Amino acid sequence: MANQTLDVRGMTCQHCVNAVETSVGALDGVQQVNVDLDNGKVAVDYDDSKATVENIRDAIEDQGYEVIPKEA
Repeated sequence: MANQTLDVRGMTCQHCVNAVETSVGALDGVQQVNVDLDNGKVAVDYDDSKATVENIRDAIEDQGYEVIPKEA
């Protein structure tokens, strides 16, 4: 089991939260999705043998939100 927290821009309301939770939650291997609207964070618990950070990022971006890359 893995956990990833992503910084996401563009989420402004409960509809945004529902869209992200639904799209990421539908991915195979995702166990839990928690959206922190106030801080623009999306925390995901997932089985890393079934889902990847790229899958999660793509699902969020497909909903129209921007995932901010972590600084190296």
